[in-house]
Amino acid sequence: MSYRLDMRTSLEHLPEKKQLELARVVEIIHEEFADALEGSSAAFKKRGRILKIILFGSYARGTFVDEPHTMKGYRSDYDILVIVNSKKLAAPEYWDKATDRLMWDKGISTPVSPIVHGAREVNNFLADGQYFFVDILREGIMLYELDDRSLAEPKRRSPADAFRIAKEYFDDRIPHAKVFLKTATFCIREQDLKEAAFLLHQAIEQLYAAILLVLTNYSPPSHNLKFLRGLAEEQDHRLIGAWPRDQHRFTAWYNILNEAYVKARYSKHFEITEDTLGWLLERTEHLHRLVEAICKERLAALECAAFNSGE
Repeated sequence: MSYRLDMRTSLEHLPEKKQLELARVVEIIHEEFADALEGSSAAFKKRGRILKIILFGSYARGTFVDEPHTMKGYRSDYDILVIVNSKKLAAPEYWDKATDRLMWDKGISTPVSPIVHGAREVNNFLADGQYFFVDILREGIMLYELDDRSLAEPKRRSPADAFRIAKEYFDDRIPHAKVFLKTATFCIREQDLKEAAFLLHQAIEQLYAAILLVLTNYSPPSHNLKFLRGLAEEQDHRLIGAWPRDQHRFTAWYNILNEAYVKARYSKHFEITEDTLGWLLERTEHLHRLVEAICKERLAALECAAFNSGE
């Protein structure tokens, strides 16, 4: 079955500045996608199209936070789903330049977190009942639509299935995070600082994947900790407290760690101090406790729903 995407299109609930920024976001996405495909002889690239661009999350709901100059320093991202006509065109190589431009463009002061998927992928997610995409369908705002092509009708999962799937994600990801965290602690003690940075990066990546999968059944295939953090904090604002933003050095240290996935392994110029790692370890341990608590809270609610349903 298919589902006509009867989605809101109005941004009137947002300040005019935000509306202009989002228009600029759409413009950059189109420009960079066209540039990425230009001159190619591959048939799938020649046929490449952006089908829909959808705003979701707090800016779609009107619950966004924009307080970069306060003590908390928290600012919600623009969460954007781009749907293309081929899964191949969702590969990072076609979107890296767009992501960079969205980050540095002077007309956009709000961080942008774009997710790109092929239309068939999105339909499969909806048909499987993945909360993340079902919520986008229910709450999102259409920023651009090539045509009125339908998406799959969302499937409703049984409470028992919802609990089972979330529990499987938790039991898979949390142990990985613990191993990475334990090994990072050992490397810091042994003064293997580059290796410790990489392992802390991996621990955080697994923690954010765990909470996204437990809460929404979806985690994007990304190693970008800032991107994953933004998505996770949208799901539960208690996670914001894991990473203080009230001092520039804290932001700088997190950015260093975000680069560690590649640079700690391959760049001779990558440097990180023991003091920085000590702070990052402490905050990662705090994040771990938060993630476990929030996931267990969610699992308990799902288990209760499954029990009450008699399944």
